[in-house]
Amino acid sequence: MLVPSGVASAGADEQQGGGLVRGLGPWSAAALVVGTIIGTGVFLKAAPMAQLGGSAGWVLVAWAIAGAMSLAGALTFAELGAAFPHAGGEYVFLREAWGPLPAYLYGWTRFWVATPASIAAYAIGAATFLSGVLPVGRLGHDTAAIALIAIFTGLNCLSVRTGGGFAAALTALKLILILGLAAGALLLAPDVDLGRVTVGGDGGFPGYRALGLMVLAALWAYDGWNNLPMAAGEVRDPGRTLPRAIVLGTLAVIAVYALVNVAYFAALPFPDVVTASSDAHPDAAPVAARAAATFLGGATQALLAVAMTVSALSAMAGSMLTGARVPYAMARDGLAPARLAAVSAGARAPVAAVLIQGLWSTALVTWGGFDLLTNYVVFASWLFYALDAGAVLRLRRRRPDLVRPYRVPLYPLVPLLFLALATLLVINTVVAAPRASLIGLGLIAAGAPVYLLGYRRRR
Repeated sequence: MLVPSGVASAGADEQQGGGLVRGLGPWSAAALVVGTIIGTGVFLKAAPMAQLGGSAGWVLVAWAIAGAMSLAGALTFAELGAAFPHAGGEYVFLREAWGPLPAYLYGWTRFWVATPASIAAYAIGAATFLSGVLPVGRLGHDTAAIALIAIFTGLNCLSVRTGGGFAAALTALKLILILGLAAGALLLAPDVDLGRVTVGGDGGFPGYRALGLMVLAALWAYDGWNNLPMAAGEVRDPGRTLPRAIVLGTLAVIAVYALVNVAYFAALPFPDVVTASSDAHPDAAPVAARAAATFLGGATQALLAVAMTVSALSAMAGSMLTGARVPYAMARDGLAPARLAAVSAGARAPVAAVLIQGLWSTALVTWGGFDLLTNYVVFASWLFYALDAGAVLRLRRRRPDLVRPYRVPLYPLVPLLFLALATLLVINTVVAAPRASLIGLGLIAAGAPVYLLGYRRRR
């Protein structure tokens, strides 16, 4: 369990990455951003969003809002990541701006909720895609998801160079797949109709509650732009590489998502999107598979299912790589068991953190459905994103001489916009989904007594 132990603070060695190696170059870093963002959401979230929105137009509006929020967050994190290029990402940002308690609560939430739930959701998504090739029941889905987590946990125990190269190759493959899917649906589908993009369902405004939940669903598909700074201690020339990879990678994903969703609604009648796979229709085909079926034969469709599995798994691998660096950084500060800060002699990877992260992820596979897991992740994450946006403002005022290789454009408008949108999203989620919100808040709050008791004992 993450409890305070060990020394009070890290020294200069930790600030330079400690036992980690700067093995991620520009292409690997950019691939990690794109690969971690594009996972399962773009293939699965259109259906629940259509159920809430009632029309294709409002679904696309929700995607656009989520994209704007993610870009504002990426610009904000680019400044923080370049200023603090150390392992841990947001944990380091919050520690420097707000102190150890908010940083600890973030690390606690990341360790127990955000990263393992993301990994579990990716594994469930991958198992869902595989069911298009190997039809299995619920037990089979869980078994397949757990097996995938075990395999990729082992891969993430290898060197960061190996992991980065693997991510780059899988990212290239998934981009070819997704762009091919969009092009095929738009150019080869026999009944393609761009008029469907702006109509469908009743077409009326779904209400602020429904729109907020649609944005929450889309944000899961965008989640991952914040991950690269967690592995900043392993990025070469981080002052240049981190901002470029985060911002350009996020912009590329926004463009890809817009093209793919237009393709979905142009190739399929709106009811076909509504009844695609989701928690409400767990046995239905994913919307991506339905779109592919309009222009591909059965055998090719099975190959597409395998390729979409690769997309989910590459995102899972990236989440595993970056997420394990948070407990590593906390352990270097004495706020987690010292064993989590140990790196392997050959690979220079935090193997203990990777293994424990994988074990907890397997437990979450059997706990909740895909949409439930992803909503926990997004709600908990955006609580801390609001604090991160405030960190840019606070550090600009309190530490004006801090070296900032990159500065967020249109300051302070961009971080203020990000802060306002993040706050509105959290409030809307509390109102629209109080049970999930209370569970998320309870999981975060559970870390406070652990920190306070452990900190006082150490003092």
